[in-house]
Amino acid sequence: MANEVRVRYAPSPTGHLHIGNARTALFNYLYARNLGGKFIIRIEDTDQKRNIEGGEESQLQYLKWLGIDWDEGPDQGGDYGPYRQSERNDLYKKYYEQLLEEGKAYKCYCTTEELEAEREAQQERNEIAGYSGKCRNLTKEEQAVLEAEGRRPSIRFLVPEGETIAFDDMVKGNVSFDSDGIGGDFVIVKQDGTPTYNFAVAIDDHLMKMTHVLRGDDHISNTPKQLLIYKALGFEPPVFGHMTLIVNENRKKLSKRDESIIQFIEQYKELGYLPEALLNFITLLGWSPKEEEEIFTKEQIIEGFDADRLSKSPAFFDKQKLLWMNNQYMKEQSIERVVELAQPHLIKEGLIEKTLSPEREEWVTSLIALYQEKMSFGAEIVQLSDLFFKEDVSYDGEAKEVLSEEQVPEVLRSFAEKVSALEPFEADGVKKAMKDVQKETGYKGKKLFMPIRAAVTGQTHGPDLPKAIELLGKEKILKRLNAVLD
Repeated sequence: MANEVRVRYAPSPTGHLHIGNARTALFNYLYARNLGGKFIIRIEDTDQKRNIEGGEESQLQYLKWLGIDWDEGPDQGGDYGPYRQSERNDLYKKYYEQLLEEGKAYKCYCTTEELEAEREAQQERNEIAGYSGKCRNLTKEEQAVLEAEGRRPSIRFLVPEGETIAFDDMVKGNVSFDSDGIGGDFVIVKQDGTPTYNFAVAIDDHLMKMTHVLRGDDHISNTPKQLLIYKALGFEPPVFGHMTLIVNENRKKLSKRDESIIQFIEQYKELGYLPEALLNFITLLGWSPKEEEEIFTKEQIIEGFDADRLSKSPAFFDKQKLLWMNNQYMKEQSIERVVELAQPHLIKEGLIEKTLSPEREEWVTSLIALYQEKMSFGAEIVQLSDLFFKEDVSYDGEAKEVLSEEQVPEVLRSFAEKVSALEPFEADGVKKAMKDVQKETGYKGKKLFMPIRAAVTGQTHGPDLPKAIELLGKEKILKRLNAVLD
């Protein structure tokens, strides 16, 4: 095995980048970068029926958005290409012909209907489903008869009986399988000449000199088949590591049909999440740092990434923790970057124009800045700033309670007079107006500020009040104050 660590992420372009696949890519990337190795992208696109248009581009685009780069891949080449399985078919032929010649594989002429009937009969007899091996010992004459009928063979790997297949897993430790439980001789080349996943991936990992294969736990049943192929061809296998599953709040495996969790990286980008926050969060789905802190830069994660600290327990996808973490990052951003994340959502909802005048642009920037500390992701600005885009304010229960207090008419009337005379209408002037109301009425603290906030926003909690009043504008403030007084 080569001294240099070589790992890969090998997606199928059958869909967009899922959170689980992103974690697989990220852990391989971190492992390679920590050890000064190579991280490779390989596209496993042999299942042409399931591939979607733009699937490959989407995978690569959102890996880059997360901050993951690679050393070799379909977009930049390398010494071990091609990096798409569909372009590697000629490489596989040599190896399945070798297995046929050595009697380690054979041609199978069974039709889909025959295989289905065999499975149903096994189920009726309460037997473990698996191929019976009926084509295993066909003579050349019998094969010729079947081919004369127009049957096209697949190629099956001859699974040895009564053999233990064991390997030392990076995460799970020692793992073993009984060859009799694999399900019989499995197909390595389909009838149309396309290699199956387990055959192609074993050949590719060998030819591309992969030293480690780090992937999700759902792949562990593939590992014994791949190890058998490695052994039959005389290849040294890589070191395998199977990461535990990601589970939802009910501790059930994260399913793509589970709508309670946003699952595709593209969706997080569209909602205005920060890629560095999402990368930080995904890193902690099944890996724990030595330190107790949870916020890390990518460079810190790379430096501290140790495969020995991969979890043996399922990784819980904590939605609230992700919101908290993204908010921590949001607080540290420049206002320009926060505007970049939030403003498109105000435009999308029709709350502001796509093209803004300098004055309007300044107003929008100030509005977003008002909520930067509270915002967890860009799209949240729509809900947070709702009160700035309504003509009429609606009062929540706490606001109604505050507005029923006896001092409210006097405070609001005094404040309305001060606001009416205020020029220019800015936060500093609003602060002074409030102090003048305090001197005039004798009310201070909550007795003063709460009625004003409740009257102009409909809420008893919210952003900096003088700044909010400035952004709402004199006309709207006077209208709301007078509506309460009336």
